[in-house]
Amino acid sequence: MLRCFVAATERLSRAAGVLAGLLLLVAMIVVCQMIFMRYVFRAPTSWQTEVVVFSATAAIFIGAPYVLLRHGHVGVEVIELLLRDHALRRLKLAAAILGLAFCVIMAVASGMYWYAAWDGGWTTPTIDAISLWIPLAPMVLGFILLSLQYLVEILKICSPGEYA
Repeated sequence: MLRCFVAATERLSRAAGVLAGLLLLVAMIVVCQMIFMRYVFRAPTSWQTEVVVFSATAAIFIGAPYVLLRHGHVGVEVIELLLRDHALRRLKLAAAILGLAFCVIMAVASGMYWYAAWDGGWTTPTIDAISLWIPLAPMVLGFILLSLQYLVEILKICSPGEYA
């Protein structure tokens, strides 16, 4: 059962990484289109800035579980190099538990914020007046997926080799 959970969570994290890459691609294409429209045709742009900001921000939150899966985050390894295997495992476990606690708190808080935006009909203060629940949804999704990936990391630390 836990093997299925680990495999499913890792598949979700990989899919989130692909989605984050696609969101960055969208942001890049829209920036190029915005520059082209503004400087070649002297046409005003309105929706492009929000699309770029929201898609790039969504890529950060949605891509975070993939970064954790690949251990691609920035870290200082000086302390890790000084520790033996058992102490290193305890340090990694403590870090993963703290990371999980933070992500669960942020998932709940961002979920409450998302619901307030959805329920209150909040919109952006621009001419396009985009519903704010749309750009807030990736934050909630990202923290939920990151919490799941931290659970997987904790399982891997507690049972090395079993989920490899």
